[in-house]
Amino acid sequence: MTGMKFGLTLMAIIVMACVVFFPSPGDMTNGHLGLLMLALIVVAIMLGFPTAFTLMGMGMFFGWLAFDFDTAKVLDLMVQRAYWVMTNDVLIAIPLFVFMGYIVERANIIDMLFRSLHLSLSRLPASLAVATLITCAVFATATGIVGAVVTLMGLLAFPAMLRNGYDVRLAAGAITAGGCLGILIPPSIMLIVYGATAGVSVVKLYAGAFLPGLMLATLYIGYVMLVGWWKPHLAPSLSEEEQRIPSPPWAEAAVSTYGRGLLGSIWAALLAPQRFLAARTAAGAVPERREVAVKALVSAAPALAVLGMVVVILAYYDARSRVDAPLDGAAPMEMGLSYGSGAGTQPSATGLAEPPSEAPEPSATGLAEPPPAPSTEQLRPLGSVAEPAAPQESPLSAQAPPPDAVAADSPQGFDWGRLLIGFTVILGGVSAWFYWRTDYKRLQVLQLLLKSFFPLTMLILMVLGSIVFGLATPTEAAAIGSLGGVVLALLYRQLTWPRLKESVFLTARTTAMVCWLFVGSSIFSASFALLGGQALIEQWVLSMDLSPIQFMLLAQAIIFLLGWPLEWTEIIVIFMPIFIPLLSHFNIDPLFFGLLVALNLQTAFLSPPVAMAAFYLKGVAPPHVTLNQIFAGMMPFMVIQIIALALLYTFPQIGLWLPNELYK
Repeated sequence: MTGMKFGLTLMAIIVMACVVFFPSPGDMTNGHLGLLMLALIVVAIMLGFPTAFTLMGMGMFFGWLAFDFDTAKVLDLMVQRAYWVMTNDVLIAIPLFVFMGYIVERANIIDMLFRSLHLSLSRLPASLAVATLITCAVFATATGIVGAVVTLMGLLAFPAMLRNGYDVRLAAGAITAGGCLGILIPPSIMLIVYGATAGVSVVKLYAGAFLPGLMLATLYIGYVMLVGWWKPHLAPSLSEEEQRIPSPPWAEAAVSTYGRGLLGSIWAALLAPQRFLAARTAAGAVPERREVAVKALVSAAPALAVLGMVVVILAYYDARSRVDAPLDGAAPMEMGLSYGSGAGTQPSATGLAEPPSEAPEPSATGLAEPPPAPSTEQLRPLGSVAEPAAPQESPLSAQAPPPDAVAADSPQGFDWGRLLIGFTVILGGVSAWFYWRTDYKRLQVLQLLLKSFFPLTMLILMVLGSIVFGLATPTEAAAIGSLGGVVLALLYRQLTWPRLKESVFLTARTTAMVCWLFVGSSIFSASFALLGGQALIEQWVLSMDLSPIQFMLLAQAIIFLLGWPLEWTEIIVIFMPIFIPLLSHFNIDPLFFGLLVALNLQTAFLSPPVAMAAFYLKGVAPPHVTLNQIFAGMMPFMVIQIIALALLYTFPQIGLWLPNELYK
């Protein structure tokens, strides 16, 4: 009821503003028609009309008015814009990533993942909430489908937290906030949509969004741990009984037989099983040889991981020494490929470049298109002052390379050996601690992690690594992820024909929705530009004589407010084409602007009245949990989102360091 009142009030304000500020019908110009179209589309969406077809209908009708009732030109416009969308190669990644998400969701891996993380983090304050957030982050990254993650965690983690005495608002906030991380952390569908809309390289968007996504997830975890430490009655710790995993008789028999500790006794029972088998037979019990072998292999996993990292480091330095070695007195060669910046990157000989996102040229009928997205080559950092004599290169802007050096977005100049060595040292320390302090509980938790957390993490790293390291475009990486999702479902014995058919059907439905959104948005933005609405907004913004900082704050404030009544899809496809042409005037990098927008749009799923995450959770929550309690639980996490947005704005290198290091 509160959401309905808010929506009706907002629509009444929009209608009254149009009545008061717009001139009479006889004095209205095309620019006024464009603003009226923008106001009507917001009202129509809030009334519940389908977004894609509402955009298309509004664009066709107002385009017809802009062309002085020339139906042929309007139909030409529709055909051109639909053809441009359907031939945009970047959008091919969307159905593949969506299919990966649906097939992984149906692999029923989340139950085991949550239990393993819950047991491994049981000593932390608010351990259930922490395990919920980490599970949401991992699963949301693999699926990217907010509704699926929130619903599954609402069925799995929400009852567990309520049974353990958690505050309803804290539990609801952790699930809804964690479930929304999938729209920010790569591989994110939202970043693909923004990249296709703004003409920004999806590869660089993925690299830039990785650290802000981890930062937001870390802030969430820090908040729930602080609440659990400061007010333990809101997030009680697990009892010793709930944390305990009883040791089976065969493990106790192995320790008593060999007396070498748990791991030593397990390996002794595997390699020299005579005494163990004799002891078990004398006790009248069946020897668990298969279970002993499984536990022995599980205990070897940390050592094998460290060994694998060492092999990777040695192979890396061997390959680097071969590449860096001069040939016949020639100058040393540099590793990697040169890269192109953002939009307009030309394909390399390897075919790994992002496909350009370009609008078609105006036809002979005189159809004007919206202004193209600004190129990152023309931009300098926010608030910086360029020197007249010798402009200096900025970390927030990308400078165009020579034409013969333009190639795929590939990592340049980053010493991955140091990173691998650091990971190996950390992994070795954790392994040493594991072997020193291990007991059956830790061994069982490690086995659960190997069966749930690590396969899913490897799938995510395989997809993201192939994109970030320049081994594949997002489209090719999405195909790898789809195949990996099918393999995971097959390994977990969940790849049945009904599940596969349902995943394909849901993928087709979601892809059709996104493509029609793009078609409708393209027609709408073209008609808006033809009416002069874009030029009118630009003149109004420029007349305020804003500084780059003031414009950025104004834009983000508008996006934040739009997140209350609208979803992120409407904000991206309707309002980004209005903001993006203004970025070049204020010398703002579209990549950095996109990262701020991606972080800001988290509010679209957490802000009432159209907080879809709250409705997803309410649909599976116990009857005594009210919608107002869920909304109240989401408010602290919205404050955390604003803090994360301020941190990214104040320290832009949080989002720009990784793409600058990889592709400099």
